[in-house]
Amino acid sequence: MVKQVTVTSAYAGFLLSVLGAIAWATGRAFVFPSLGPSAYLLASVRRGEIISARYFVGGHAIGVVAGLVSYAIFAPGLAITGSVTSLSPDQLRLVGSAVTSVTLTTAGMTWTEAIHPPACATTLIVSLGILSTPLDGAIIVVAIGVLFSVHVIVMRSVVPELARLTYP
Repeated sequence: MVKQVTVTSAYAGFLLSVLGAIAWATGRAFVFPSLGPSAYLLASVRRGEIISARYFVGGHAIGVVAGLVSYAIFAPGLAITGSVTSLSPDQLRLVGSAVTSVTLTTAGMTWTEAIHPPACATTLIVSLGILSTPLDGAIIVVAIGVLFSVHVIVMRSVVPELARLTYP
């Protein structure tokens, strides 16, 4: 059990460190909150039906598009990080953006069968104005693609025995 915990946690950290290095080198947001749950899934489950590019990249891409659309309709120029007073129109616009983005993301993932729950966090990151530009959205999708690609490379060539140490 200790070995499994050590390997899983070190692997999750390794996956995020690759994107951290890219973020550091580029000055862009290649590390964002919903990346953590995606890295955790890759590190703990490692392979199987839920570990596919369709789910990971597809789910996050759906979340980005839903977030961008919702943000553009309800809350352009606003951000949840800013000071917003209670019962204000701006707060209501952010809430509308958030609710709509999760609704659209859930529908899109279900419709396409590209279900990846961390994508609902991605859509909130976008729709609440945290990473809300099309460039930010593209970086999110590229980051997920890099995360998944690094995982595939590790599983296939670098440490194939790691794939056998699955989390119960």
